[in-house]
This record gives sequence, C-alpha cells and structure tokens, in this order.
Amino acid sequence: MAGHSKWANIQHRKGRQDKLRAKLFSKLSKEITIAAKMGDPDPEKNPRLRLAVKEARGQSMPKDNIERAIKKAVGGEGEDYEEIRYEGYGPGGVAVIVEAMTDNRNRTASTVRSTFTKSGGNLGETGSVGFMFERKGEVVYGPEAGDADTVMMAAIEAGAEDCESSEDGHIITCADTDLNEVSNALEAELGESQSTKLIWQPTTTTELDLDGMQKLMRLIEALEDDDDVQRVTANFEASDEVMEQL
Repeated sequence: MAGHSKWANIQHRKGRQDKLRAKLFSKLSKEITIAAKMGDPDPEKNPRLRLAVKEARGQSMPKDNIERAIKKAVGGEGEDYEEIRYEGYGPGGVAVIVEAMTDNRNRTASTVRSTFTKSGGNLGETGSVGFMFERKGEVVYGPEAGDADTVMMAAIEAGAEDCESSEDGHIITCADTDLNEVSNALEAELGESQSTKLIWQPTTTTELDLDGMQKLMRLIEALEDDDDVQRVTANFEASDEVMEQL
C-alpha cells in the first residue's frame, strides 16, 4: 500500500483525523459547492457532485452540511474558487502533489512554497513530479465489508483494476473515468464505502527511514492544515518496522 494510502492509515491510528474533522468537513463542503456550481445541483445528473457527496457521506459528514453546501451553489453564494495543482519534492527526495482550491492564487502559492521550504523540500514546476503518478479512482471499505476474497470478487465484477486487502480494510482502484460506475456497482454489492475519490497513485516510490518519515509527516501535516489545500499525495515507501515506530 504505497504513498498516501499509508499516510491515511497513520493519521487514523494517531487520531489526527478526529482533530481535523471540522477542517475536513470544510474541505468536503468546498468540493461539493464547486461541483454543484460547475454542473447540475442534482447529484444524479452531475457525476462529480455525486462522487463528492458520496465521499462526504463516507466521512460521516452530516446530511444538513451536505445540503447546505449544495444550496450555497444554487444560491450563487460562496467564493469563486480556482483549482490548482502544485508539485514538488519533500524530505528525502519524495515526490509530492498538492491539490488546492483557492480564491487567491498568489496567497496559496506563497504559502505552499513557504511550507515546502521550511520542511526541507522545494516546490517545482507543474509536471516536475506528475510523471511519477497515475490518475486513478479509489474506493475504500472497512474490514466489516467482507473477507479479502468476497471484496476481490465484488471488485472484479464491478470492473475495478485492483484490490488490496489488509487488517485495516480494502482499497479498490479503477480507471479514473470508471470511478462513478465502479463505485455504484460496489455499493450495490457491499454497501456504502468509507471513501470514494480520485487519487494520484504513485508508479514509483522512494524508501524513507524513520527520520525521513518524521520529516515528511511534518510537511504533509503543515500542508493539510492550510484551508486552501484539499489533498496531499506523496510517493513514499517505508518498512513495517519504521511504520510501527511512528
């Protein structure tokens, strides 16, 4: 399980996700509002909005919050956000992709660049690390969804490309253009997922020791604390021993 999937598990174990729940809901709301503004406010007629709502539900976001985010778009409220992707290198030469939504490009670029620099990394040009990743769809289920064989069969029948199972649950990946169709088929078979979203999947990884992982964690945490940043992905790899020490 490479890159950000491992980071998500670290966050979960550290309890960091609970501390960031309000910030997480804010970022999910922003994605829902943007998706509703860009297309139809009816999730059934807007694939991007449908996926945004599905992700929000998977993160236990209250129904009222979801409806409020959609109504904000319908009413023409809220800022006009621009989607920007930043690419750079973190500690140990790890490739990092930062996805942001901002109403002030200069502010966000300045903050992201400063965060990289303070953490021993450097922000690069667009495309500087993107070639090390592939755009994929990702659907995550907890262990309660079933055993590895059951989930694997459901993933194959849904048209997914891969399924990785561990004690933490199941991570199913598919082509980015198939995410809506695959996630709907999985939901019919396994129930509601914990997470359904587009990701950047590393095609190559960089091994880090404990010191490198601790430095990278500080960079990712600092980036994710920025209200303009929606998601951070890194192509790190670490041994089980290092992961246990974190």
